[in-house]
Amino acid sequence: MKICHVTSVHKWDDIRIFRKECVAAAGAGFDVTLIAVNASEGLHEGVKVVSVKYNAGGRLKRMMETVNLVYQKALEVNADVYHLHDPELLRICDKLLAKGKKVVYDSHEDLPRQILDKNWIPSLFRNMISRLAERYENRKCSRLTAVVAATPHIEARFNKINSKVVNVNNYPILTEITYNPNWTERKNEIVYIGGIFPTRGVKELVDSLQCSDTKLNLAGNYSPASFREDLIALKGWSKVNEAGFVNRHGIDELLGRSRVGIVTLHPTKAYLDSLPIKMFEYMAAGIPVVASDFPLWRSIINKHDCGILVDPLNPKAIAEAVSSLLGNPEKARMMGERGREAALREYSWATEAAKLISLYKSL
Repeated sequence: MKICHVTSVHKWDDIRIFRKECVAAAGAGFDVTLIAVNASEGLHEGVKVVSVKYNAGGRLKRMMETVNLVYQKALEVNADVYHLHDPELLRICDKLLAKGKKVVYDSHEDLPRQILDKNWIPSLFRNMISRLAERYENRKCSRLTAVVAATPHIEARFNKINSKVVNVNNYPILTEITYNPNWTERKNEIVYIGGIFPTRGVKELVDSLQCSDTKLNLAGNYSPASFREDLIALKGWSKVNEAGFVNRHGIDELLGRSRVGIVTLHPTKAYLDSLPIKMFEYMAAGIPVVASDFPLWRSIINKHDCGILVDPLNPKAIAEAVSSLLGNPEKARMMGERGREAALREYSWATEAAKLISLYKSL
């Protein structure tokens, strides 16, 4: 069976799309092609990567033109199954279905709730746009061959409108994370890896540093870029080791030297039911987690006793949790051990890949 993954938004080597789903499908013996914008063409880990060249600016123009370009490339591939990764690609799904193709939509995030947090959309219009987006997404997805959902929450939503929905969680590839069991080799440092946005709680995290005796390893890209200036102005910035965007090797190094992983996202509608990969990467690396006290996250952290839950909007609470773990290294080490054991048992990409392969075989 010939499977074509298509994205007009993500980079070709996106972790979920390429590194996890495409590579897993190719490893299972499927003929896999990935179409992406400005990609590195060629055969990568068994996946044929096809590039669409596009460099024009403007969000709306990009959304229109790139979708048309990737659609033309998709027709040239002539696959049996098309696996679409962006909401804007839903406008080509009817055309593909009309040509007798099977179409799978991969819902990485809860789009309607995500729209409510988009700062580039005027706040006056966000609720209306969110409702319209949900209606459009539901109408399109009700006719698709299948839907892949990145969280149980998203799965429950699409189960109401499509009979073939599979939850494929974005858990880490454990073989990419080196476990350092020697706690004495770790530094008195904490780590945050991921997008550096206001709603990711990074301002409160940097603020908390003035109340604790530690350094923060901060890795990721700023959005907007001006947000970095807001962070630099904080008193806690002097305790930040700014790593910038790092590759998998760099992430591995930061996880191996740190003693606490931070995931204190704000309680927005988009985050409350999310499953951030960084939380599971911290667990897989064997370090305790300081996480936002959301009901879903509480069920995971408390079940495995692998971290401390805090109010993400309270820098003092974050500092107290960090100090509690750094001041009691044996407690922190044991929490890290329990988190790693849980990751090995329950939160591994290997299990999720099997679900995806089973879906493809059922088609």
